[in-house]
Amino acid sequence: MKKKERHRLLKELIEEQSIEKQEDFVSILKERGIDVTQATISRDIKELQLMKVPATSGGYYYSLPPDMNDDTSVKLGKMLKDAFVSMDCQDYFMVIHTIPGNAFALSALLDASNFEGVFGTISGDDTLLVICRSAEDAKQLKEHIIQLI
Repeated sequence: MKKKERHRLLKELIEEQSIEKQEDFVSILKERGIDVTQATISRDIKELQLMKVPATSGGYYYSLPPDMNDDTSVKLGKMLKDAFVSMDCQDYFMVIHTIPGNAFALSALLDASNFEGVFGTISGDDTLLVICRSAEDAKQLKEHIIQLI
């Protein structure tokens, strides 16, 4: 199987099911008659820039980076519903609290969403700082997030 075809298949698998380990990719592909090594899957994961994101049931699973997903706003809405804890604004700063381990992924999704009013984001494990271009932009973003939740 060529690399392009394997990459396409890996993306499909990620969309269809939660895959927690590289070995899971190997076994699923073997079930489909495709012989591949864990080392090959490891290289594919790096090339596709797959990231592990926390599952609501505990553990982690592979996900495509936000810019490779068809609809970032859908992913953003899902992540907010799953991981959002609270948020607060002061002037053009917004702080969003998530369940532990989710702030980085939420930050990446907000960055990928290309909101005009967002200057940038900084994240930790469960806290995300969003720097907006104006207080009005922060207010609009807050309203948008409330709608997504």
